[in-house]
Amino acid sequence: MNLAIFLPNWIGDVVMATPAIRALREYFAGARCIAVCRPYVLGVLEGSSWFDAHLFLDRSGPWANRWPALVWKLRRERIDLAVLFPNSLRTSLAAWLGGCKRRVGFQRDGRGWLLSDRLEPIRDENGGFKPSPIIDDYNRLAEAAGCTAPGHRMELFTTPADEAVADAIYQKLNLGNTDEVICLNPGAAFGAAKFWPIDSFVRLAQDLVALRGAQVLVLCGPSEREQARSIARLANRASVVSLADEALSLGLTKALIRRCRLLVTTDSGPRHFAAAFDRPVVSLYGPTFIDWTRTYFDKEINLQKEVPCGPCQLRICPTDHACMHLLTPREVLGAVQRLLDGSLQKAS
Repeated sequence: MNLAIFLPNWIGDVVMATPAIRALREYFAGARCIAVCRPYVLGVLEGSSWFDAHLFLDRSGPWANRWPALVWKLRRERIDLAVLFPNSLRTSLAAWLGGCKRRVGFQRDGRGWLLSDRLEPIRDENGGFKPSPIIDDYNRLAEAAGCTAPGHRMELFTTPADEAVADAIYQKLNLGNTDEVICLNPGAAFGAAKFWPIDSFVRLAQDLVALRGAQVLVLCGPSEREQARSIARLANRASVVSLADEALSLGLTKALIRRCRLLVTTDSGPRHFAAAFDRPVVSLYGPTFIDWTRTYFDKEINLQKEVPCGPCQLRICPTDHACMHLLTPREVLGAVQRLLDGSLQKAS
């Protein structure tokens, strides 16, 4: 049997799909399992043994060059079952044109006729899409393919190369001299509306050093180097350092989060890395619905301010960004202390 799993397009969503991926791999143990994905998400699952091969569904380059190549590769693989985590017309069309015999996905965006197994999304009383955990949707797809309920335990892996680079970072930045290395993740690929103010991260970093004796490592993606550099510089503490001047990779980020004591993060992909490695996490929400990305992780505190205009789901705030500015460093520090000192009272 040949099984194709079309992976989500967002890094955090790939992590939320891991219970379903694991279930599919275990249920179809003898199958050849192929990941179909954007190139940039493949690193999220590097180190796992779930896939035998991968095919790229890439938006770069002219349409005429990329689509026929993928379709013919799928046809050569003679796919018996395709599980489609993305809800786009593009992915269902690729599976249909690629000759995948059975195609399991959600009936959205007019693509139902391209699917053999159609699932209905959860809707509210007005017929719109109801905010509900994406991890549950992914699990529904795995169950429709034949699996038993996958559960909610997310899972990631690191490679020896990832760990070697993390070791070098620890040595270079003089980390690991205390019991608490706390990571801060200020970035968000979704858009600026998810950003918590830099001065708030600065104050939090200073308090973590002063009140807990922690070392603070500021993470970043390639487009977030200046944010991370500014936080470390403005904190003006030897114990606050950043990755701003290092060679970055998803593997390195995974390895650093795996060994940290706790992560404070915006609602972005690395938030899910913490849960997958069973690390406590404080997640800062602004414009997005918590319910879309709820993961049932019991070592997470989600913080969000109620404001008249939110959650708005906008990438850029058109007004005063109150949802994030009203969230204070003191509140975030309190959540950190509840998680680390054993007096956890869930904030969401």
